Amino acid sequence: MSAIFNFQSLLTVILLLICTCAYLHTLAPSLLDKHKTGILGIFWKCARIGERKSPYVALCCAVMAVAILFSE
Repeated sequence: MSAIFNFQSLLTVILLLICTCAYLHTLAPSLLDKHKTGILGIFWKCARIGERKSPYVALCCAVMAVAILFSE
């Protein structure tokens, strides 16, 4: 089933996107600039969420890992 139609998979993809963008922003800050438009602008926003809300993102990642571990 596609990640769009499965809510748990959609949340997993969003969390992975946020974590990946935050990591890439720490490695190469000029790659994800706040003045970019389009898809790179969305990646910058995901990186900003990952940087500012990192304890909550980490908690969500841990909860999702436990949920996936014990599902089915």
